[in-house]
Amino acid sequence: MSLLRSVATISGLTMTSRITGLIRDVLIASAFGAGPLTDAFWVAFRIPNLLRRLFAEGAFSQAFVPILGQTRAEGTLEIVRGLLDKVALVLTAVLMIVTLLGIVAAPWVVTAMASGMRAASKQTEFQAAIDMTRLMFPYIICMSLVAFASAVLNTWNRFAVPAFTPVLLNVSVIGACLFMTAWFHVPIYALAVGVMIGGILQLLVQWTALAQLGLLPRYSFNLRKAWADPTVKYIMRQMLPAILGVSVAQVSLLINTNIATWLVSGSVTWLSFADRLMEFPTSLLGVALGTVLLPSLSAAHAKGDSASYNILLNWGLRLVVLLGVPAAIGMAMLASGLVATLFNYGAFNAYDVSQTKLAVTAYSVGLLGLLSVKILAPGFYAKQDIRTPVKIAIFVLVLTQVFNVIFVPIYAHAGLALSIGLGATVNALCLLVMLYRRKIYQPGPGWGKFALRIIPAVVAFSAVLFVAQSRLDWITLGAHAWARAAWLGGVLLAAGTVYFVVLFLCGFRLHDFTRKAA
Repeated sequence: MSLLRSVATISGLTMTSRITGLIRDVLIASAFGAGPLTDAFWVAFRIPNLLRRLFAEGAFSQAFVPILGQTRAEGTLEIVRGLLDKVALVLTAVLMIVTLLGIVAAPWVVTAMASGMRAASKQTEFQAAIDMTRLMFPYIICMSLVAFASAVLNTWNRFAVPAFTPVLLNVSVIGACLFMTAWFHVPIYALAVGVMIGGILQLLVQWTALAQLGLLPRYSFNLRKAWADPTVKYIMRQMLPAILGVSVAQVSLLINTNIATWLVSGSVTWLSFADRLMEFPTSLLGVALGTVLLPSLSAAHAKGDSASYNILLNWGLRLVVLLGVPAAIGMAMLASGLVATLFNYGAFNAYDVSQTKLAVTAYSVGLLGLLSVKILAPGFYAKQDIRTPVKIAIFVLVLTQVFNVIFVPIYAHAGLALSIGLGATVNALCLLVMLYRRKIYQPGPGWGKFALRIIPAVVAFSAVLFVAQSRLDWITLGAHAWARAAWLGGVLLAAGTVYFVVLFLCGFRLHDFTRKAA
């Protein structure tokens, strides 16, 4: 299968996940608005998500996938199965301990995430955040084991199931929002229960897929033996710098959430919804490319094929530029239309739209950087070099806080988004420079011609959006919700069509981006 087809498969299924995620957030916005209890839910939901990224999708995948790929290439199926059994046992044991500690320490965890909620005037939302944190903390067990399954499935080029399963979380929360709120004295608690149901469903589906491959872990009670295994120890050693690297990003998120809780009520929710919109391009392109590239880069590294390694990185970066530049411009120029069409219902009013729009526009500044990091960081991970991205991430963390000091007093919550975007851009530039200096990546020929051919398409794309934005009042169109959605869809379709037609006229063809898997 070509890498482009793999990316398209993941992007298509991820699109389904993001659409259901938007429906989820629209329902939450309509039902609960951008008030104190909604802020409490988003704070509580970020806590297990933070740990999921720390232990699962981030550190674990970065450390595990290259080693699993090497073990598969060099060992027998039984050796691979033995490794999976031991890693699953150690991972589960660690997660159970972390979850128990998290439930007990929920008040302190919420304080660390949202110290602004400790104010006397915010005790109701503080207690709600504690309760929902305790309800959702076991989610980390489900999602870390889901990440384990995803790593195995992706290594075996089974990309579809891991890309699809996030839909189950969104459907569960949607169901809870529609049908379970009446069961709770505090209705928003239903969302926390929906999150847990979604986590369990994702785990069941992915482990069923592992069973079909004959790779379902066989649990034992011999934890000491599993922990003593040299390969497991090596994975754990690799996870330490990976955890540090991922924790840098999560510490940045923690700091930003903390700062947001000191701003006006609704700030956490505005940032959460803006982040939801930014997840569309970052997941559809950045995560999809990173997911496909890491196993392919690991395979190329295991074979000592440096030429294919360089070609893979070059291919990924060109796709990022080709699709990321119009995505960033579209997010900035059409922020009002996107936010109003998706969230301006019920309790989510015009003021909430304007504040969320500011955050979306600020995020868009760093979209190309956010996407590029997803391509460049695997260039190090596949070589089992996790320390270099960690050092860069620590530097970016410090720099992001400098940006916060500058921009938050001026732009409030939008300043937080702008700082993240600028930090991501610096991160991407540093990764690129280090890859180039170490001769891991050398830009392929034709980048200048490539850029010159894109410019006319970007100009035409921007012109369509400028005309549309100057003539449409997205708030007023809210009186006819379906008409507003139709206008937004029409504008996006027109701009996208113009972009790709001009690209075609400038000489781009689909086969220019077809790349067989390494």
